Amino acid sequence: MLGRLLRMVMTGSLLAAACSASAQPVQALAQEFWAWRARTQPATSDDIPRIVRPDSWVPDWSPEAVQARQAQLAAYEGRWRALAQSPGNVSERVDYRLVGSALARVRWELDHVAAWRRQPQFYVDQALIPIFELLLPPPPVAAERVEGVIRLLERVPATLAAGKANLDDMRGPFVDVTLARLGLVPESLQGMAAGLEPYADPGQKRRMLAAIDRAAAAFDRFRDHLVASRAGLPSETAVGRDAYLFFLEQVALYPYSPEELLVMGRQEWARTVQFEALERNRNRDVPELPIGPSIDHVLARLNAEELRVRAFLDAQGLLTVPDWAGHYKAMAFPAYLAPIGWLGRTFDLTSVARVGQDATVYLPEPSPSLGYFNLSITRDPRPIIVHEGVPGHFLQLTMSWRHPNPLRRYYYDSAANEGTGFYAEEMMLQAGLFDDSPRTREIIYGFARLRALRVEVDVKLALGDFTIDQAADYLEAAVPMDRATAEEEAVFFAASPGQAISYQIGKLQTLDFLAEARTRLGDRFSLRHFHDFLWQNGNVPIALQKEEYLTMTRAIER
Repeated sequence: MLGRLLRMVMTGSLLAAACSASAQPVQALAQEFWAWRARTQPATSDDIPRIVRPDSWVPDWSPEAVQARQAQLAAYEGRWRALAQSPGNVSERVDYRLVGSALARVRWELDHVAAWRRQPQFYVDQALIPIFELLLPPPPVAAERVEGVIRLLERVPATLAAGKANLDDMRGPFVDVTLARLGLVPESLQGMAAGLEPYADPGQKRRMLAAIDRAAAAFDRFRDHLVASRAGLPSETAVGRDAYLFFLEQVALYPYSPEELLVMGRQEWARTVQFEALERNRNRDVPELPIGPSIDHVLARLNAEELRVRAFLDAQGLLTVPDWAGHYKAMAFPAYLAPIGWLGRTFDLTSVARVGQDATVYLPEPSPSLGYFNLSITRDPRPIIVHEGVPGHFLQLTMSWRHPNPLRRYYYDSAANEGTGFYAEEMMLQAGLFDDSPRTREIIYGFARLRALRVEVDVKLALGDFTIDQAADYLEAAVPMDRATAEEEAVFFAASPGQAISYQIGKLQTLDFLAEARTRLGDRFSLRHFHDFLWQNGNVPIALQKEEYLTMTRAIER
């Protein structure tokens, strides 16, 4: 009886049954909020927060639109506070706090990070990343997708004009980063258009090229505005302690202070350095992993290894991979995507509207000059499969998109998602997936060392103890990693405080969750059932997952 009830808890059927009439106002508020969020959520280069947009959507960051966002957010916050007494059980309390986290994230974006006021790159992202996301699903590119590209290109001048109107608190380092990247835009858009030619009719080609010309002119005007405004801008990029505490407490729902995060990150870094040193010593006579001889070889190996990873999960009793879940597959860059690949993470993880379809990772030609992560894929694709694909982000998102509770299908904070992805790496290492490749174990430890170092980088950037250049220097030397990747990471983390800590801190929360569940349940504890719950609820902050799981299993025991 206990085993059956535990399976019900872990697969969500009890959670759905626990919903009562008192939960309906929270669910109704959430449904309205998420429809609004689909229209107003900022585009980001991160791969987890992507959202399904309404048909014919275009970004709107005009001053009037920002003012409307602020007013609507205040209205939602008031409605949410008025529902504080409505939750009647642990699942309803979790749902209520989830809505609070979602609202706090918008407040964080608008008032604390305030990229729309401080970071000119924000407007480059709002102009171009929606095009990048539209082109991420694999070919062929149907006529309506080409139309969508044209529609978004035609919106670029208005988006950049909004940036000129809104950027009243620019920070010098963010301006410098944007000016460096603007030089990539014209050639990138022209290359994208050339790659789309086989999919566009003559009229679409003319309209696309005309829209690119107008967009390029708008980018020139935007660059001129930044150059003219650069002198005398403040160099401070940190959000500051008070804002960072708001993020930790209200958005991510972490029970830790910045100082505690630094200690946790440093301890994990030291632990990983020791493990890596021991592994390297053990492998001192083992040859280095070769780089794949061709892109076809790398693609074929990734696709084959994904099947073996799924079989390993089942054989070891670690996690249930549903038959309806798509596969994580590799593809060479389409000609239209390669020129704009620098805009974001080139993974198509599908969406809540495309559950069951295969995910796609786009890979470049193997080369010793590739960046840190792409180079690791050419040597052994399994570490990336495990983190990004199966059992990582793609499978976790796929399972959450089928959650019986609609509130659990959305992104709230990276700690749950990235923490689970990082946890999956160590889980598969300890379970024996990489026993056949000692040098691959070194890659896993290298990834772990980077994730631990990111905690220090994130906290110090947020509190003002690191500049962007100092963060890049630190990552380059301490990981170590190539300079380009170090700079890319430092800029992203400075612009998106709170994201870099999510890997390590989310994993540590997960380990604590597992240890308490294992201790509480003893011989009745099942890794598969625990992981099935963790993966299906993988969008929910770990602190809330733990509260719900332990409360409901305690009730079952009684």
